[in-house]
Amino acid sequence: MYFKQLTTEGLGCYSYVIGCPAAGQMVVVDPKRDVQEYIDISREEGMKITHVINTHVHADHVGGEQELKSIAGAELFIHENAKVGYQHTPVAEGDTFTIGSAKLEFLYTPGHTPNAISILITDLMRGSEPWMILTGDLLFVGDVGRPDLPGDEILDEQVANLYDSLYVKLKELPDYLEVYPAHGQGSLCGKGMSAKPSTTLGYERRYNPMLQFQTFEAFKEKMLESFPTRPKSFTHIINTNFKGAPLLERCPLDRAMSPEKFKEMIHNGCTVIDVRDAAGFGGFHIPGSINIGLEKQLANWVGMAVEPDADLLLVVNSQEDYDRMCLELHRIGYDKIFGYLDGGISAWLLEGYPVESLAQKSAQELKQALAEGTKFTLLDVRTPVEWNAGHIEGAIHKPFGKALDEGIDVDKDSPVLVVCGSGYRSNIVGSSLQNNGYTQVCSLAGGTLALERSGFKLI
Repeated sequence: MYFKQLTTEGLGCYSYVIGCPAAGQMVVVDPKRDVQEYIDISREEGMKITHVINTHVHADHVGGEQELKSIAGAELFIHENAKVGYQHTPVAEGDTFTIGSAKLEFLYTPGHTPNAISILITDLMRGSEPWMILTGDLLFVGDVGRPDLPGDEILDEQVANLYDSLYVKLKELPDYLEVYPAHGQGSLCGKGMSAKPSTTLGYERRYNPMLQFQTFEAFKEKMLESFPTRPKSFTHIINTNFKGAPLLERCPLDRAMSPEKFKEMIHNGCTVIDVRDAAGFGGFHIPGSINIGLEKQLANWVGMAVEPDADLLLVVNSQEDYDRMCLELHRIGYDKIFGYLDGGISAWLLEGYPVESLAQKSAQELKQALAEGTKFTLLDVRTPVEWNAGHIEGAIHKPFGKALDEGIDVDKDSPVLVVCGSGYRSNIVGSSLQNNGYTQVCSLAGGTLALERSGFKLI
């Protein structure tokens, strides 16, 4: 039996390839939208992609099942409760199929979503009992799936389903089973996932804090305490996955735009994402643009800062940066990308078009301003966990998502310094505030990390 776990960096997503080279067939589980990696495995290992399975309708990334069906002719599988709008084969509790030496058995394990399944995998060349389980978003390494994404109206039902799937359905399975989840560290589908990509059922029963409760009531109370921020992209992604994602272009075109055309598109209502680093954006940028740089988890930040149906233009340093940003945007269903500014911000400047700056304050400058008693609003946009671990005395705490959605209740002409952990999120929020009329916004370069390294003590 062939088995491989594939990681989608930034989103914290795992997908899986299960196959039998002798039989010449392979299954892809929870595929990412850019499917070349699966095609390469198919070619290199001599296995045809015959089956594609989604463990549930995903909220955080657009699936690649339509691409694999188009390219390889694969048959698509999802639970019978998932009323998706594309042609598929429904599966139910206890269904099985075998390709060569690999046997797959489906378990109905709702809780994260009402249509969730787990998959028991048996290598028939080694034995007749399951070796591993793909748990989707039911059970992670160190955590369990959040039950709130399908909506508040069925939240209580989802929590009950989650408990039943974890404490009753999985109870029947042996400790030695290897657990391979659909997500790991960096995903917003859980709270405290480990960076380790797999575990065992026995280890999670012993050490996963969400599997230690003696009663359903205690489990429910803990589960409902809080949930990670839900990006505005999630609803769009869910709807896209229910309908079936449109196919990506087979032959991408160079979409470089002259400054004149770029300006015209902005006038027509396009949103500009500037992917340069904080310093570059801070120096000069196009008025109204938002700074989301090319960092590891940029898809999550895009999902919180940009409307999913926005018409997008990009400011980049190179064609390579444009291609990478397009890849990240496509993974979360942001498909309306019209192009990038040919020649970058320098070409815009040479045309004499208007620009703005977002001041970058150093740790030393902030320390001096605090020592001198300079009056300004200090806005900390880190998570509650980061804030509680240490913050600047006198700062206002408003986590990233809320700061973007609500802004701050201060005079728009008063000075505001935005702070995060490294300067990345503060530039996104700073550019958003600037676009909403705040005239004296600046960002702490290097964030609290630089501040602490300069000798400043957080409280």
